[in-house]
Amino acid sequence: STLLHVLQVVRELAVFPSQDPLDRADFNAVEYINTLFPTEQSLANIDEVVNKIRLKIRRLDDNIRTVVRGQTNVGQDGRQALEEAQKAIQQLFGKIKDIKDKAEKSEQMVKEITRDIKQLDHAKRHLTTSITTLNHLHMLAGGVDSLEAMTRRRQYGEVANLLQGVMNVLEHFHKYMGIPQIRQLSERVKAAQTELGQQILADFEEAFPSQGTKRPGGPSNVLRDACLVANILDPRIKQEIMKKFIKQHLSEYLVLFQENQDVAWLDKIDRRYAWIKRQLVDYEEKYGCMFPREWYMAERIAVEFCHVTRTELAKIMRTRAKEIEVKLLLFAIQRTTNFEGFLAKRFSGCTLTDGTLKKLESPPTSTNPFLEDEPTPEMEELATEKGDLGQPKKPKAPDNPFHGIVSKCFEPHLYVYIESQDKNLGELIDRFVADFKAQGPPKPNTDEGGAVLPSCADLFVYYKKCMVQCSQLSTGEPMIALTTIFQKYLREYAWKILSGNLPKTTTSSGGLTISSLLKEKEGSEVAKFTLEELCLICSILSTAEYCLATTQQLEEKLKEKVDVSLIERINLTGEMDTFSTVISSSIQLLVQDLDAACDPALTAMSKMQWQNVEHVGDQSPYVTSVILHIKQNVPIIRDNLASTRKYFTQFCIKFANSFIPKFITHLFKCKPISMVGAEQLLLDTHSLKMVLLDLPSIGSQVVRKAPASYTKIVVKGMTRAEMILKVVMAPHEPLVVFVDNYIKLLTDCNTETFQKILDMKGLKRSEQSSMLELLRQRLPVPPSGVESAGSLSLMAPTPEQESSRIRKLEKLIKKRL
Repeated sequence: STLLHVLQVVRELAVFPSQDPLDRADFNAVEYINTLFPTEQSLANIDEVVNKIRLKIRRLDDNIRTVVRGQTNVGQDGRQALEEAQKAIQQLFGKIKDIKDKAEKSEQMVKEITRDIKQLDHAKRHLTTSITTLNHLHMLAGGVDSLEAMTRRRQYGEVANLLQGVMNVLEHFHKYMGIPQIRQLSERVKAAQTELGQQILADFEEAFPSQGTKRPGGPSNVLRDACLVANILDPRIKQEIMKKFIKQHLSEYLVLFQENQDVAWLDKIDRRYAWIKRQLVDYEEKYGCMFPREWYMAERIAVEFCHVTRTELAKIMRTRAKEIEVKLLLFAIQRTTNFEGFLAKRFSGCTLTDGTLKKLESPPTSTNPFLEDEPTPEMEELATEKGDLGQPKKPKAPDNPFHGIVSKCFEPHLYVYIESQDKNLGELIDRFVADFKAQGPPKPNTDEGGAVLPSCADLFVYYKKCMVQCSQLSTGEPMIALTTIFQKYLREYAWKILSGNLPKTTTSSGGLTISSLLKEKEGSEVAKFTLEELCLICSILSTAEYCLATTQQLEEKLKEKVDVSLIERINLTGEMDTFSTVISSSIQLLVQDLDAACDPALTAMSKMQWQNVEHVGDQSPYVTSVILHIKQNVPIIRDNLASTRKYFTQFCIKFANSFIPKFITHLFKCKPISMVGAEQLLLDTHSLKMVLLDLPSIGSQVVRKAPASYTKIVVKGMTRAEMILKVVMAPHEPLVVFVDNYIKLLTDCNTETFQKILDMKGLKRSEQSSMLELLRQRLPVPPSGVESAGSLSLMAPTPEQESSRIRKLEKLIKKRL
């Protein structure tokens, strides 16, 4: 232990890098001692080793002592160095202060040297400004004198250039208006401007007097130069010149087309537009070079003409409202909108931004429908055949700023157009009804069978024509009125053409029934729809489906045409629901017809003596009869609904949902049943199941996989029928096995179904009572509020109760299995 202590002290003191094992970081004293004394014999030298180590310790102590003593002198050396550094800093600070003093003296010397230079620079700048101001003052004084002289001599060409220069020079003297001479010159300039304005207006009044005719001859150069001066003067001068010229230019129009003149009525509206076109040509020839191009005088004349015409037409139409007929109104509107299109091609409409168009209250982004090519009847028919009211999307036509500038006056009288369309559509529907009666239903075994009725395409072609025409007349309230008319005749078409032509069956309490389609005598033929009637129903269904899709597109198109604020009032949902009702009625008729055709076969099945069947053979005659009716009807319906496959699928689903429960109901009527009879019924049920699974493609050369939704319904329903028969076939003893087998095979088991199965087996009531009691014991406990398990089939359980019952039954079945 002493040796270990000594080694530890040595290792701690040896802090400098060394190859000595004592200095290693992972030093292990035990290993080191083992290296020194590897054998017992080597322990004899332990004293010598200890003495060496102690000597080493003494040397390290001496070294440490020397170092410590050396460090005591370091503090004194540091203090001496610090004092020397402080003295050096004081010397450096003194030198910096000397340099700063010298720099300030140099700066002061520079200021004294440049003081005179700055004074000279300021003097030069002030002198330049004075000379420039004096020159401007000289120019202003001379310009005012020349301006006054030129004004008196009507030298407008020189005045235009001089006036602009004088006004530019005068801007330099705004801050000197306190000087009387400057203020006097400014007042002389304003007086000259006022005199020029009055003089130019007088010259135009003389050249184009408000009363009387225009002075013969073309415009003078004086007036052309006067317009250049007016561009510089107060803008009101230019506005007054334009107002007087336009008023004088249109004075003849107001006389020729007064309200009491024959040419003022709508039937001669073309003459108004022909007159203004001649005036525009005359203006370009005679006065086009007189007014500056940026005045847009030709466009201003046309715009003022439009405002006057709109006012005059509105006045005369109010006075003679009873004389307005739809043809006359449409003629006038068509000519007017054509003229507005002419203006859009001729002018840019830039003069309308000064507030003149705001009177029209038209939508800010109204497009020009007249720049679009009208669709031909052939294109319209092609579009409707594709179920699209509109043509392929075209680039949006450029905005027409003149749209409605005149034609807006016709909007209060568009009720005449709406009433006319109401009458025309009523006559169109009556013609459709008459044509259907005359031509009869579509012929079977032709391409017409199941096709969309041609009257439907005609109706929507007419709708599109009306919609486009009305949108050109107005996109406001008249479009809403037209939409109401469209709704009215969509319902009329659905009732009179579609629902009204569906084949009739005997009704009971207002509803369709099939019982009247059957004859009482067994084996007699069933009174069902003829081939022509089946084709007609399919045709009406296809037409209703087309109307449903096209009505939705019609609603979208109307919303595109009408003003944004009125979009919410466009709603054709009720009409689409009407067509959906026609579709549902058509499918129901087809289902009821096929269902009724199968009824005699099912009745025959329930009346057979199943307890007397001695052997199992091929499928029974009633199955053959059902299959025959299916093969007769379904291919006809499928072929005639080829364009609307989803509704054929709906027909198949509805038939399966109707036939299968009816088949199970008749199955329960087959009692009593022997073992062999149950086997025969099971074979028949399987045959019907296979036929029903193949029903969508039965009789078709192209075999398609039946829709999954349909297959699921058939498998579920017919499997239940098979399970019922398997329970009937099972021996009823022992009772527990029979009851458990029933619960296992029929997941929707209840006492009512169990009672029917026992009746099918022909068991006596005494036997049934004990089996029913056992079933009640084996069934899960019914949810609270339900009196008995047998009532489960008589009540409509809530979703929670149904889910709970199914979960309990599933657990019970898994337990039994």
